[in-house]
Amino acid sequence: MKLKFTKMEGIGNDYIYFNCFDKETAKYITNPSELSKKLSDRHFSIGGDGIILILPAENADCQMRMFNADGSEAEMCGNGIRCVAKLVYEKGIARKKISK
Repeated sequence: MKLKFTKMEGIGNDYIYFNCFDKETAKYITNPSELSKKLSDRHFSIGGDGIILILPAENADCQMRMFNADGSEAEMCGNGIRCVAKLVYEKGIARKKISK
C-alpha cells in the first residue's frame, strides 16, 4: 500500500498530513489511530507528533481530524491547523481568497 502524504512543521510540531479528498488515499485510512502510532515512530517510520486527516465537510471547505503519536484523537492543535490552512489553500481545497 502506498499513501500520499505531506509532512509539515509549525513552530516545532511536525505532523503527517493526508488529503482525504483523494479517494485513493482515503480508502486505505480505515484505522487512523493505529496508522498514527505506526507512522509517528521517529526511528522506524516517517516520524512525527501524529497524523492529521484533511476531510470533506458539510458546512465548510474541509475539516481536520488529528491523531497523536500514541493513537489518541485530539480536539485541536493550533500549529497543526495553521499548516492545514496553508495546505488547503495551496491545493485549491479552500475556495475563498485570502484578503490582505
